[in-house]
Amino acid sequence: MSTVLLVHAKGGPPLGHVLARAAARADLHLLALSELPPAVAASAGSLCASVVAPDDAERHDLVSLIVSRAEAVGADAVLTFSEYAVVAVAEACEALGLAGAGGAAGLARDKRMMRHTWLRAGLAQPEFRAVATRDDLREAAAALPYPMLLKAAWSAGSTAHQIISAPEQVDSAWRCSREVMAESALLGYAELHVAEADAHFVVEEIVTGATEEWFEDTGWGDYVSVEGVVADGVYHPVCLSGRMPTVEPFTERASITPALLPDDLQERVVALARDAVDALGLRDCGTHTEIKLGPGGRMWLIETAARFGGAMTVPQIEEVFQLDLVGMLVDHLLGRTVDWPARALGPGDARGAAGSLVVLAVDGDGAAWRDRRDWDFAVVRDAVALSEGSALSVVPESSLPDGSTVPVYEPAGGANTMAALCLLSATDARTVLRDFTTLVRALPELLPPATDATAPSPAPSPASTPTAPARAPRSSAPTPTRPRPAAEPEGIPA
Repeated sequence: MSTVLLVHAKGGPPLGHVLARAAARADLHLLALSELPPAVAASAGSLCASVVAPDDAERHDLVSLIVSRAEAVGADAVLTFSEYAVVAVAEACEALGLAGAGGAAGLARDKRMMRHTWLRAGLAQPEFRAVATRDDLREAAAALPYPMLLKAAWSAGSTAHQIISAPEQVDSAWRCSREVMAESALLGYAELHVAEADAHFVVEEIVTGATEEWFEDTGWGDYVSVEGVVADGVYHPVCLSGRMPTVEPFTERASITPALLPDDLQERVVALARDAVDALGLRDCGTHTEIKLGPGGRMWLIETAARFGGAMTVPQIEEVFQLDLVGMLVDHLLGRTVDWPARALGPGDARGAAGSLVVLAVDGDGAAWRDRRDWDFAVVRDAVALSEGSALSVVPESSLPDGSTVPVYEPAGGANTMAALCLLSATDARTVLRDFTTLVRALPELLPPATDATAPSPAPSPASTPTAPARAPRSSAPTPTRPRPAAEPEGIPA
């Protein structure tokens, strides 16, 4: 039987889902660069031939560590589903002579290089500037129209995003984003291989999205993601996932599979995703491409990743389209024949629909909850009236334990301030959207009041001022650090 080395780090699909499907295809060895979620720690021992957690000294040269471990177990394939380990694994595969994303993996990781590549290819994207210092940001802010978006070049999950609406906000935005990146690194949400990645940023214009010409129903967000794979350098789109509107600044709240786009519009979106992926020159890896939808049929590339979508994107696709993407990718990397979809699958190919909802302490309009609440899935499951045929579950490894206080939403922290991840199965995508809307509206009223009387309360009104970046209500903490709950859920970069 073939042997596979899986490199685990924060983010990506739930580890339990990945382990079960990879272990069904090969003898599986796990190199754990992040602590295993408690919900899957026990099963990892039974599913994997070995589980190794290197110490800090061993991680100094991550590529050499991966190569050494792969050689020790006789790996026929090495892969990761974490954004933060993509580049290291790609370089290790190159050194080992194994199939992988290839030397272009960094182009799908560093947003500066990604945008420069697309600029040379003439692809539609927001105007941008790469920045590495506060002075760089000041110069870029003088050239781009307000408002603009500052984002970390190597982040995921909308971490360190800052909307800058006026010149006097530039310095505070720079300071806040640098602080958030430092905090994220302490929590394990940071690039694991590239030195000084936390100092790299990009600032870009904010393009105006629109949904009326794309979706028949209201309530959809103004962007979609195209899930796919590159096999032997050939791009294979798999399907599209839709979204609910993001929470300020651009934190994802929910992903819904399939996206309810008409066939002709889906084909246009897929064509742009194909151009984006082809321009990057990836070789063998999953892909996740986000595209902004605008008025008059306009589209803009947001970003592409050299890995499958995070959170529950992969399980949603398996449920809706009966495609085990994890197992299929393992088979391909091992040199086996895989029948990738001949075209991107759409609503007409789906069996029902599925969606994942990130629980954040903001209501449907993006305003902070009036008071602190404790997370309790049993209460949510029993109290929320969902549509007939809908089933709601919680993803344990990506959620805080019941009884934990829901963190105050910190806009610059993005998904780092999530409390839980819920999965909904329904008869169709419209129903998923409707049920998620009901759930978001109900949460701040039905969850029990926080039992931790020492937890900071959210500010009663937005903290936006003429000298601070525009942002939603936040805690009164002096720095943009995440409130520390009893246990950290696994990160979920989209």
